[in-house]
Amino acid sequence: MKKKDGLPPRRDLQLEALLEIVTGKRLIHCHSYRQDEVLMLLRLASDFKIRIGTLQHILEGYKVAGEIAHAGIGASSFADWWGYKFEAFDAIPDNPAMMHKQGVLTSVNSDSSDLARRLNTEAAKSMKYGGLTADDALKLVTINPAKQLRIDAKTGSLEPGKDADFVVWNGPPLSNYASVNQTWIDGRKYFDRAEDAEARKTFATQREALVQKALTERLKDLGKPKDGDDKKSEDKEANTPPGDAHRAHELAPLYGDGHDKHTCMGAEK
Repeated sequence: MKKKDGLPPRRDLQLEALLEIVTGKRLIHCHSYRQDEVLMLLRLASDFKIRIGTLQHILEGYKVAGEIAHAGIGASSFADWWGYKFEAFDAIPDNPAMMHKQGVLTSVNSDSSDLARRLNTEAAKSMKYGGLTADDALKLVTINPAKQLRIDAKTGSLEPGKDADFVVWNGPPLSNYASVNQTWIDGRKYFDRAEDAEARKTFATQREALVQKALTERLKDLGKPKDGDDKKSEDKEANTPPGDAHRAHELAPLYGDGHDKHTCMGAEK
């Protein structure tokens, strides 16, 4: 067979991604808010046999929790954000708990870089608003999101064979008053509060020693007269116009003459 001439078709990464979605190789994590949008996507996915991993934000998920659970799709919601734009007007803080109780694999996330660092207390809000137990609330930010991301075989819970990524708290982890005592990543301790307190004392001592050394050297430099300083002072006095000298004498009672304790020159003396 004769070989065709010309360049091969240009690679289309967008079409390749769509192919992976259609064949089930790639999961969809869909940004969603309103129930009508969610139902539309669920029906579209059913028609084309597309796998959806998780509905993100999903602030009206409580309205269609049954349909989401039936489709076997996860939901990752804000804890208590609502009313900040039109799509969020019907959002309620009970949303994560209501979806969880309907059998939806639910997690809690945040678009705020500040709140994303404190997802333990974000999860605790579902205890206040939705009546979840402490264990179920903790799952919203541990094993449930790991299952949604398909990495629960490695992380999300403390089990033999999983990555040793965990935190040791000084109290209930969902409490506002709890603080971290230790942080472990891949079985290595990266932070220890007791060790950090001792290290801070050592660093403070080292810093003070360096500051004192720098001050000593600076004072030595200030005490040394620079070459030509006396000559420059004489030249300045000699070259001062008579009018400027007279004006300086008149203003001295108001602004000082440069030799009192309230001026920089006085401070140097």
